Amino acid sequence: MSALAIGYALLFYVATAVLVVGLALRIRLYLRTPAPLLIPTTPAPVTTGGVALRLTREVVFFESLFKGSKWTWLFGWMFHAALLLVLLRHVRYFQQPVWTPIVFIQFFGTYAGFAMVAGLAGLWARRVLVDRVRYISTPSDHLHLALLLAIAASGLAMRFVAHTDIVAVKAFMLGLMRLSIQPLPADPLLLLHLSLVALLMIVFPISKLLHAPGLFFSPTRNQADTPREARHVAAWAAALDKR
Repeated sequence: MSALAIGYALLFYVATAVLVVGLALRIRLYLRTPAPLLIPTTPAPVTTGGVALRLTREVVFFESLFKGSKWTWLFGWMFHAALLLVLLRHVRYFQQPVWTPIVFIQFFGTYAGFAMVAGLAGLWARRVLVDRVRYISTPSDHLHLALLLAIAASGLAMRFVAHTDIVAVKAFMLGLMRLSIQPLPADPLLLLHLSLVALLMIVFPISKLLHAPGLFFSPTRNQADTPREARHVAAWAAALDKR
């Protein structure tokens, strides 16, 4: 077995462990963080079902972003929708046989890469051209966008410019899942793409990209607006009352 295949196998094992453990620890922190105040952003739902519907609209349609800035919503929604299609398209590398819905999505996932690049470019231009957004932007904001854009661009380059051996790539990915390391093509563009993906997996649990799971733990979104109907008592305060 080549040192290249072993090195990238170890890289992805480490990246996967960091991603899974990091997300688990972060979500545990979110779960254990008290919410001492009832602070849903109004107008807010007054029932649990209404809260679930509100979160669904946020996740699927980015409702609050649409109300705040139409241009930001357009580029943000475009990027996230395209990213979902691209991720679904890549599921084929981890399945044998490939599920029918994943086969169906292949055409759409291929060209969604262009929408992903367009959305990222729009979001990055916003951080450079809009004064108030540029003022609060940090180097990490630009680096995250650059990393995502590089991943998308390198993936499109492999699809339309410099093709790689996708059969060998799939065999490598299936081998990772089965703890059986297979040969990996030594194409520079493929190695760059895989390295960038592994880097994204490693930095994800410690970056602002955590807004993905964090949305579900936001008290401004996951609380019902019931201050008159029921007294809101944080878990830690309730424990003190019992003493």
